[in-house]
Amino acid sequence: MSGSVGWNPWHGCTKISSGCRHCYVYRRDEMVGVTASSSLCRKTKAFDLPVRRTRDGQWRIEPGKTVFTCFTSDFLLTDADDWRPACWDMIRRRPDCRFLFFTKRIDRLAECLPADWGDGYENVTIGCTVENQDRADYRLPIFLALPIRHRTIVAEPLLEALDLSPYLDERIEELDVGGESGPGARPCRYEWVLSLKEQCDEKNVPFSFHQTGARFVKDGKLYLVPRREQHKQARKAGLDTPRRTRLRPSDRVVYGQLRLEDWQNDCFKE
Repeated sequence: MSGSVGWNPWHGCTKISSGCRHCYVYRRDEMVGVTASSSLCRKTKAFDLPVRRTRDGQWRIEPGKTVFTCFTSDFLLTDADDWRPACWDMIRRRPDCRFLFFTKRIDRLAECLPADWGDGYENVTIGCTVENQDRADYRLPIFLALPIRHRTIVAEPLLEALDLSPYLDERIEELDVGGESGPGARPCRYEWVLSLKEQCDEKNVPFSFHQTGARFVKDGKLYLVPRREQHKQARKAGLDTPRRTRLRPSDRVVYGQLRLEDWQNDCFKE
């Protein structure tokens, strides 16, 4: 069994850097009528999803699934410190699934790891998010120094040209790149994307162009790209290269395209 599922044990996040300015979680909460502040972290009713069983005793999340973890918050958020150990325990109990989370708080990982982490859990992939050169130069040295078995770099929202070549080597399983979506989105330029693709090719690191963003500049022309077209247009560029691990582009969860009722069911307080 393959495919993917989202797991949001908590919901809500505080903004910590420039990439957070137009956070899709805040936009989506407003759209579905969430009354609590999007910066308020609260436990969700999906908290124990990985260890739930069906009536016939089977895992509700089937073996082989990729579990996109905490995509409406940050897994390393300070506000969730009391809940995270239980999540590590659930991840440990499900070695038959691959768990993936992205974080802008990689500088907190060392203090948040479980005692038996060692060199990393085989079924956990961690993505370090960088949006500009300043955050790349701060976060990525920390990221590469930590004991992690499976790593990706996420340059999204891509806000400027980046030189990531010092951080691209055999430890990085993919560089995932995308522009910013939503009202007020800052432009993403095609030459920035191509530069990162070239850097990956030189270092033999798999590359994925995830989405154009809402304002995409190519050959000097600004394109206003509707949300439903942003992933499609990125794929049409034909820049993606194969990954070295089991996670496939077809397994990705795109929260910006979730139905409103899915967002409500997954993310509201338990």
